[in-house]
Formats: sequence, structure tokens, C-alpha cells
Amino acid sequence: MNRLDEDPVVTPGSGKFRRVSLAATTAVIFVVGALWLALGQDLRFASAEPAQPAQTVQTPLRTAPLGFADVVQKVTPAVVSIQVKSNSEVEENDLQVPGLPDLPEDSPLYKFFKQFKKPFGQNQPNGKEGPANPHPMMAQGSGFFISPDGYLVTNNHVVENATDISITLENGDKFPATLVGADARTDVALLKVKASRQFPYVTFSDEEPRVGDWVLAVGNPFGLGGTVTRGIISARHRDIGSGPYDYLQIDAAVNRGNSGGPSFNLNGEVVGMNTAIFSPSGGSVGIAFDVPATLVKQVVEQLQEHGSVDRGWLGVVIQNVTDDIADSVGLPEAKGAMVAKVAEDGPAAKDLKAGDVIVEVNGEKIEDSRDLARKIAELHPDTPVKLSIVRYGEKREVTMKLGTFPNGKKLASLEDDKPDTSGQQMKDLGLSLAPAAKFPGAGDEGVVITEVDPSSDAADKGLKPGDVILQVAGVTVSDPADVAEGVKKAMANAKTASEKDTVKVLMQVKSGDQTRFVALSLTRSKA
Repeated sequence: MNRLDEDPVVTPGSGKFRRVSLAATTAVIFVVGALWLALGQDLRFASAEPAQPAQTVQTPLRTAPLGFADVVQKVTPAVVSIQVKSNSEVEENDLQVPGLPDLPEDSPLYKFFKQFKKPFGQNQPNGKEGPANPHPMMAQGSGFFISPDGYLVTNNHVVENATDISITLENGDKFPATLVGADARTDVALLKVKASRQFPYVTFSDEEPRVGDWVLAVGNPFGLGGTVTRGIISARHRDIGSGPYDYLQIDAAVNRGNSGGPSFNLNGEVVGMNTAIFSPSGGSVGIAFDVPATLVKQVVEQLQEHGSVDRGWLGVVIQNVTDDIADSVGLPEAKGAMVAKVAEDGPAAKDLKAGDVIVEVNGEKIEDSRDLARKIAELHPDTPVKLSIVRYGEKREVTMKLGTFPNGKKLASLEDDKPDTSGQQMKDLGLSLAPAAKFPGAGDEGVVITEVDPSSDAADKGLKPGDVILQVAGVTVSDPADVAEGVKKAMANAKTASEKDTVKVLMQVKSGDQTRFVALSLTRSKA
């Protein structure tokens, strides 16, 4: 399920996406892992020095270099190590220690390592635990200069909540840096170093790299300083489940501390910015993700001009259209983005309804929810936008003015109360239902699912006890009888039994703080 105008965060089952910055407290070094992404627009920067001709060898397809030393010599002076001091506190349950696995609370070593994790001053003289005095947290990452007057780029998560930022050049020179602007949604930050000198810098590539092209990753892994690794572009347009923007996948070794560092092509141009790795262990396994250079440039340009990035906002929660959903609303194919929820008092509150499928924006077709999120984000706030929507089989045009994308999501959450199982059964759907008003925390709207037949299509589609059904076939429900009416409407609107024996019943379902549409299969009984 998406947040407002964006894709869901996906938690991989077998591994972990991790940020690749390096952090440490004054007491113990803690390696911090997670993920984030980045975006882009148009800049014109020129490199400080031309590359020296490299020795090459002729292959059947093209000329290739004998080594990478010439490129490395050209670009590494522009890559810096970044040191950040902040007052951020380490989470109480964060026991991730370098070289050791995550420790569950029932582990016999949990309490032992918990003592070493605590900051100095955590324990009081009387032996009781109390709040520690504020203590700085040190973090390290990477960055690179993009202009001779001291502008440099890194990840937002490297400098987030920073109280002091300094950078170290390849030759060991250190300079303080200030934050010009940052974009948390894309994980891009722009810094500025003030000095009475010019800095070596690199350029962004204007060409999209191909799968199989060489890349050189340069950065500050584990705080070691300038380190170069090589690999290839493994994939493009990779979706790692963190918003609507795509990544480059590379197999060059990228580790914690490489965050914000550049990846270069053989011309010494930046093709991407290292921002995340996929790893079950926390170290490099040959799967790293870069923000494409063409995207980074867009954000940097806006940060340099305005200090922030403004994006258009529809004010809706969206989801992909499945084959079942397309069939239930009369779409010929599973294209477009379905509106799962409309934000109250948002830009689309008067024009869109839950269940609408947005199929075009300003005449451009929409492939899926990520495509819609990207197209809307590219538009400026307060600009008019023309939407083509399908509302339960009826196509219509809507013109509205975009709002400004908010800083945080504001969706109501459903408390995790366990309902009883006394709901009215609907055997055809494999559900037992009861009015939501009977269950504290469920709200006044909808019907609560109290039981799910494990062999039913509802179970296959992920419905579970505690979920709240808000609509059935466009009918707002507050009682199990309303659900039955919605099913009848779906049956009446479906094709005749001779054409199709299975009817798709579209339901709007709320699970926790997420709202989505599910199309359940219902077999039509023949006379």
C-alpha cells in the first residue's frame, strides 16, 4: 500500500536493504544499516582537468582500457570523506555491534551486550538506571564536489540531524561544511564548503549507462578513507520498494560508509550515487544501488536554487491495478493507479473518490502507481492537471489544481484489538463479519472481519481478522447486510453467467493504517 502519492516500503524476506553510512557513539562504535533513495533534474558542471589518454586494447566489439588507474587518478581528488556530529540518541533496543549478529531479547547474551551498549552516565551511582546526559553521535559517509567553488553532494541520511559537518580531502586537508538543503524523500543533500581556494570536481554523465558497462565506486567504507572498487551495471530501473524512483544496480563492492559516494564510468563522469545495499550480513554481497546521475542533478539544481524540493500532490493513497481489480471495474487491462483513499481536505477531495482508477495525466497514459507518483511529483504545486479516470466502468475527465507534497503522512491507524468471533457469516466470501462500531479502535465506519476461511479466496488475497471492509462494489458499508447488498450489485453489474461463471467483487479494505482495494472471486450459482 502506498502512502499519499507514493509506493509502499517493502521489507525483503531473506535479506536486508541497508544504508551504507557508518556511525559511532562516544562509548562504542555502532554500524548503522538501512536504505533510502534519490531523484534528479538538470545541471551543467565541467570537470576541472581533462582525462589523460589511457592505454587500450581492441576487442571484437569496441576499444577497452587495460586498467582503471588513469580514471581513478582523475576523479579521486574530488571525492571526500564526511564526518558528522549530531545529538541523536541510539535506540535502546539497538544492539547491532560490528562483527556480531542482531541479538533477540531472549538471547542469553542480550543483557550482557546491553550493558556495553549503554552510553556513559546511563547507570546512576545507586545502581538504578536513569536517562543519560545528551551525548553526541559521530557518523561518517562519502561525498563528491560538483563545482570548483565548494558545492558537494551526499546522501541526506549521512547529514540528517547534523550539528557539525566536516569533510576531508584525499590529501588529508579538512574543512567545515554547511548544509545548503536536503530532500529526505530522495535521500539527496547538498553541502557547501567555504574556502579561499578552488576544489577539484567531477561532472554528471548525460548518457544513461547500459547494463554491462564498467563502473568505479569511490568512497569512505568503514571510515577507511578513499577506497576504489570496480564492477558493472547489473540492472537499471530497479525498484527497491522505497518510493516511486528507480535505481541502478551495480556489483562493485559498496559497504557502510560509502553512502553519498559516486560511481563513475570510464570517462570519469558520475553515473550514480551510492545509497543502499542489499545484504543479509550487513557487508557487501555484490548488490548495491545507486541513484542515477540524471535524477540526482534535478534535486541538486532545486536545492541549490531554493534549498528544498517542491513536488505536486494529489492527496490520495494509491495502489496498483491487478487483473482481478481491472475485471471488477471494467478495465480492459491492468493499467493505471487505483485511488484507495482520498485525503480529507486534500487537493483531490472534491474530484476523486476511493475506487477511481487514474489512467492518464495530461494525456499521458499511466502504467501503475509508481508511474503516477513520478508524473505528479515532476509537476509543481498549484499547477492545474487534467486526469482521466475510470469510475466503476465509466470514463470521465477531471481537472484540478495540485497541492504541495506534505512532510509526513497523516493516516488514521487501527488499534490492534482482537475482536470476538460472533460476526455474521458470509460463506460465499469465506468471511465472518460484524459492525465496526462494536469494536474499540476500529472506528465508526465499515464492517470488521472476525474470521477468514483459510481455504477461501479472501485468505489468498491476504485478508485477516481485524481488517475493516469500508466499501463493496462502490457501496459504503456499516453492517454485514450492506456487504450483501454490495455483493448483489457486483453480481448484477457482472457479465452474464453464460459468459463468465466467476464474478469479481471489489472491496475497499483497511488494514492497520493502510487502505487498499481487493477483488474477491465469487462463483455465480447457475439456475
